[in-house]
Amino acid sequence: MTDDFVGRGWAFPLRLDGTGAFALSAGDRDVAESIRLILGTSPGERPMRPEFGCPIHELIFDTVDAALAGRVGALVEAALTRWEPRIDVLAVAASPDPAAAHVLRIAVDYRIKATNDRRNLVFPFYAIPED
Repeated sequence: MTDDFVGRGWAFPLRLDGTGAFALSAGDRDVAESIRLILGTSPGERPMRPEFGCPIHELIFDTVDAALAGRVGALVEAALTRWEPRIDVLAVAASPDPAAAHVLRIAVDYRIKATNDRRNLVFPFYAIPED
């Protein structure tokens, strides 16, 4: 029943199912895959929808610090608010990964509007370290 409210879409990453058709995802999984797709796509990457995505990839050469974490958090929140209408973004927190100096962990807390279900997702952002 939840899938009827939230929807269905192509699975991401794109793959085939056992019958040779494109695999589909539904419900909260479809929403999580959509969030990953938005965050993993740079604006301009899709010719038919050049504004789609999240511009965090423009920051790939920046030093991983608190200032970068703040900028990334704001960009992620804006992109998800614009491109994923099925959710309310509750919080976005980006912080350096203690295990890898060049990685930011982006924690997204969100609520699926149709079901009022709270979820979270952690997306890694890999910066290219300065030599």
